[in-house]
Amino acid sequence: MSIFEKFFLTFSITPWTRRIAQAIQKEHKVYLWDFPRIKEPAARFENMVAAELYRTVTAWNDIGHGTFSLHFIKNNAKEPLFQRADRILFIKPFTIKYINQILGDYGISDLKTLFDYYVFTGGIPRYIDILVTNSALSYEQIVDFILETNSPFLNEGKNLLIEEFGKEYGIYFSILELISAGKTARTEIESILERNIGGYLERLEKDYSIISKHKPINAKPNSRLQKYFITDNFLNFWFRFLYRNYSAIETEYFDYIKILLKRDYSTYCGRILEKFYHELFTNTGKYNRIGSYWEKGNQNEIDLVAVNDMKKEIVVAEIKMNPSRINASILKQKSQRLLVSYPEYRPKWIGLSLKDAVHYL
Repeated sequence: MSIFEKFFLTFSITPWTRRIAQAIQKEHKVYLWDFPRIKEPAARFENMVAAELYRTVTAWNDIGHGTFSLHFIKNNAKEPLFQRADRILFIKPFTIKYINQILGDYGISDLKTLFDYYVFTGGIPRYIDILVTNSALSYEQIVDFILETNSPFLNEGKNLLIEEFGKEYGIYFSILELISAGKTARTEIESILERNIGGYLERLEKDYSIISKHKPINAKPNSRLQKYFITDNFLNFWFRFLYRNYSAIETEYFDYIKILLKRDYSTYCGRILEKFYHELFTNTGKYNRIGSYWEKGNQNEIDLVAVNDMKKEIVVAEIKMNPSRINASILKQKSQRLLVSYPEYRPKWIGLSLKDAVHYL
């Protein structure tokens, strides 16, 4: 087996034990690097997860973020602990601050590159590892790497989701494409697809965790005023620009997508910048509630509302890629009805563009 590993055909993972010598002696689990060849779906999925975790752990060690190792757990030293775990570990995306630290290790300190990495990767360790390993350290380099023949990103959405969705993947993909293009209300999507999508939205949210449902910050639990967003930034980008123009990918007409990106990137990033600041405000630890606000018919939309109920403070923010479009007086007007729900709170109105992120890192 060592020969296979030397030629990068296989890799192995040892069982977890506190005694290193015992781990070396016990039976390893062997996986293929070329896991798409595995026919049995469950085995292929396990191999895919193992490969991604192995790559991530190796990258963390190489970059110098610590000393990490990967193991599997056995129950009573006999069987893997399938469906009998007393703790569940969710591998979350890196925070914006941590992405900034990683880029700093490569001599990158500008906010534009940090934000571009957030737009394209959403902090997913594997995507960041692929980009930095291939010296894609600017917007142009990222786009050139994603949009080239044999890029691992071109079919990522299909590879991740088609098998999960099964034969109805076309409906799911149509819904996700529309959400990525800004059709975030159920009524909007149903009017275009001309079908009821309630069940599909529920599964996308609760079973697959691909979308999330957002309501105005002061909405009641049974409020029907809600919007849907794709939680993963890369999948949002993939459906908006790659899947939507897949014929150009199939013919390798990558310049066509680059032209679309040049035209639409700034507009597309508007919503992502709002999400960017929502995360930054969350990580300050100063607010117990953070969200957005809008009224029926998308009237009086406010990009960010952060509330500290203990201190009776509320921050109302307008977020724009172009700071010249921020209008403080209009923001105050839009927030009048919102602030009726917070009569004893001290309001603060602010405008935020990308350059202001330096104060929250």
